[in-house]
Amino acid sequence: MSLEENLTRIVARHNEIQSRLANDRDLDSRLLSELGKELSDLNPIVEKIQAVEQLRDEIIEAQSIVQESSGDIDMKVMAEEELTNLLACVPAEEAELQVMLIPKDADDARNALLEVRAGTGGEEAALFAADLFRMYERYASSKGWKFEIMDLSETGIGGFKEAIATISGKEVFGRLKFESGVHRVQRVPTTESGGRVHTSAATVAIMPEVEGVDIEIDTKDLRVDTYRAQGAGGQHVNKTDSAVRITHLPTNTVVQCQDQSSQHKNRAKAMKVLRARLYDQAKLEKESARAADRKGQVGSGDRSERIRTYNFPQGRVTDHRINLTMHKLDDMLQGAALDELVDALTAEDQASKLAAMTN
Repeated sequence: MSLEENLTRIVARHNEIQSRLANDRDLDSRLLSELGKELSDLNPIVEKIQAVEQLRDEIIEAQSIVQESSGDIDMKVMAEEELTNLLACVPAEEAELQVMLIPKDADDARNALLEVRAGTGGEEAALFAADLFRMYERYASSKGWKFEIMDLSETGIGGFKEAIATISGKEVFGRLKFESGVHRVQRVPTTESGGRVHTSAATVAIMPEVEGVDIEIDTKDLRVDTYRAQGAGGQHVNKTDSAVRITHLPTNTVVQCQDQSSQHKNRAKAMKVLRARLYDQAKLEKESARAADRKGQVGSGDRSERIRTYNFPQGRVTDHRINLTMHKLDDMLQGAALDELVDALTAEDQASKLAAMTN
């Protein structure tokens, strides 16, 4: 389908929905809600289509004035200036329209589940995992998002073996989805007396937060174990079996939560994590048929892919997917520079999708 045919189809669908909502009195609440949402999604696209069409009409009108005002020098000069300005606006307006036509990930508007795990590198990897977890917490705070810790497995000197949190707010998953993968750090560990630079790693997973209606889980497929919660070094020992471990038997997916003193709350949180993992797994499997096409694109979903290096001696952060290096390591770890990187990743993703649409 050509671009013009696609635009015609969108406008026709927009008009059809408007007509149905205005004239069809027999719509049930579910269909009414679905049509309302679709219309809301189409409105900005149709407005942009109309803006581009108006711009083209004004160009035609200005061209006509230039041709017809050969005897009126002042009129011709004004029309030529107007025509130059209008023509200069076209590329940007058409580019914006093309971006709006890129199929949207339905999960972009969802809240997100963040998981950070220490990888290779022992205690230094755990310390780096803690740095990353706090980076996302600070970034969430700068966005006005809610950051809620679900589970935390600490080491004795402040590192995190594993840390899980939910991040709630506007377009959270859409902003953070490209963070999934292996993050590598190069720095001199505090325990290193010789001043040698070590390389360690941590894995980040960003998953859309889902509800029970998004994915069905049969209770017969679950094994639930309870135990006493405790933190690093025996701290925060709970005198009751409030910690919960849930195993999804068909996939052998294990989640646990001990952050709350209530077993009921821990179970609810663990189920939220389990739903997110199973939904994410199913989504990646569904898209595996397009894996070859997705190679080289941003956000392939491969958790084992090394995506970024944080080099402390040089004060730089390099994202290997888009070959972008920023000498803003401190700002990055404070969450202040992450937007710049997210914007670059989003732009690259949009560019690759636009190229696929036009090929």
